[in-house]
Amino acid sequence: MTKRSPAGVAEVRRKRLVGLGVLVGVLVLASAVSLVVGPRALSLGEVRYGLFADPDPDQRLTEIRLIVQTVRMPRTVLAIVAGIALGVSGALIQGYTRNPIADTGLLGVNAGASFAVVSVIFFFGFTNPFQYVWFAFLGAGVAGVVVFGLASLGRGAGSPLTLALAGQGITVFLAAMTKALALSDKASLDALRFWDAGSVAGVGFGVIWPVTGFVAFGLVLALSVLPSLNLLNLGDDVARGLGVNLAASRTVGIAAITLLAGAATAACGPIAFLGLMVAHIARYVTGPDYRWLVPYAGLLGAAVLLVCDVVGRVVARPGELQAGIVVALAGAPFFAALVWRGKLKGA
Repeated sequence: MTKRSPAGVAEVRRKRLVGLGVLVGVLVLASAVSLVVGPRALSLGEVRYGLFADPDPDQRLTEIRLIVQTVRMPRTVLAIVAGIALGVSGALIQGYTRNPIADTGLLGVNAGASFAVVSVIFFFGFTNPFQYVWFAFLGAGVAGVVVFGLASLGRGAGSPLTLALAGQGITVFLAAMTKALALSDKASLDALRFWDAGSVAGVGFGVIWPVTGFVAFGLVLALSVLPSLNLLNLGDDVARGLGVNLAASRTVGIAAITLLAGAATAACGPIAFLGLMVAHIARYVTGPDYRWLVPYAGLLGAAVLLVCDVVGRVVARPGELQAGIVVALAGAPFFAALVWRGKLKGA
């Protein structure tokens, strides 16, 4: 294995920084398109008015303000926040499980959130997203803690295989319980059908800002474990020999994944394949260094979710396809291509 010269290392670093800058530019462009495109197309001037101008008695201008401030802006911000959270958590979970096809659903996060939503609708009649989003987050968090706790027991405690098996077991159990409740109550079934599709629409800033706080805390935890995550992927024995506290690193990492995936899932429902897809794209661009892979995955996640949300508004006019459906339509062929090209072995 050849060692790069200082000049070569600087060049690689420069290219990666340029790549991050390009991704930020793509994200800004996608955000602008998200504010413009919809059942009623708006010009950039109208969007600017809707964001910054003072209230006007003119009915047309008032309508523009309402569209921009209560519909387009919230869903754009939520797509960015949820996309970053799912992208980062997808990269982290693949690193901690050393499983190239791992997804946030592997920890039972999606199943826990779904079960919590259906439960509070079934038992308490909650139908407003502001009411049940907190229970969805709680369900996601509890599921993550239970999976991690089960994976820490017995032989093979804390290993990637044990974690994956515990997550799969909890996911299957919670999915069965969710279906049992939903099928026995029409309101729960209707709510589950809408929420389970994964959508960034219909959620106000009253939900988005608290969710953003959880995501921000999760990102801080994620950034703190990136150096140790690089070492963990060299093997437990090597990481331990280099001074990594395996239990502490995994605990903080799982907490970060649960916060990020739980917050995103609670706000917009389970969005399959996003974390899996962007983590592989980021790894292809940056290599296995998680100090670069994770930021790339976060920005890619936000850009992809925004673009999929915009595409969903365009292809089914005058209605729309939920962003989660569009992501799944793009992610399934991507996953099949990974298998077909044999990339899973070397990921």
